[in-house]
Amino acid sequence: MRHSGYDFYLKKCLLPVAPSKLTIKANNTNETVTLINEGEINILKKPGLTDIEFECMIPQMRYPFAVYKSGFEDAEYFLDYFQSLKRQRKPFQFIVCRRKPAGGQLFDTNMKVSMEDYQVIEDAKEGFDLKVKIKLKQWKSYGTKTVRIVMNTEQPKAAVEEQRETVNSPAPPAAQSYTVVKGDCLWKIAKKFYGDGAKFPVIYEANKGVIGGDPNLIRAGQVLTIPAA
Repeated sequence: MRHSGYDFYLKKCLLPVAPSKLTIKANNTNETVTLINEGEINILKKPGLTDIEFECMIPQMRYPFAVYKSGFEDAEYFLDYFQSLKRQRKPFQFIVCRRKPAGGQLFDTNMKVSMEDYQVIEDAKEGFDLKVKIKLKQWKSYGTKTVRIVMNTEQPKAAVEEQRETVNSPAPPAAQSYTVVKGDCLWKIAKKFYGDGAKFPVIYEANKGVIGGDPNLIRAGQVLTIPAA
């Protein structure tokens, strides 16, 4: 049965039945080493790419709890769509919209990912309906630099050419203020200023005195301090 208030999008495709369980794993790249006379230490590094896993129901017939953006589509349509995401070898947007039963907005997941693996399961207990296990991995844009060595009679010099591709969004400005408007949540504000909604704890820690004990309860008109990332 569809879980009210949750919408799962793979690119522009809305899953007709929201999965009952979603696993998001932020991978670790820290390194543990042992130093002479110091013992074991942990070298902290930037987090690795995020893994996402879930299992979704793909109906063969229309149910009252299933939702379709442009009318009913059978299971073959969705299986072809999953296959195209894998074959195209291009990143796409993975979005989960969450809302409270009363209508209040919870945080969203909005991440560029790649289709790593999907597994189709046919079970007699499910009748003609299918279950699909999907594994996604976070994708980050990247670019290259070319270093050109210029030789002369005195000594070699290195000249760095311009980047071929823009790697990341521009760095956020220094600390500034933002006035909350209707429909805002810390996730959306962090996405706006940092390019990554998962950094909302940075804003919350800087504004606990204004927001209070629940980061999900912000009100229109509140003035928040946005720290530099």
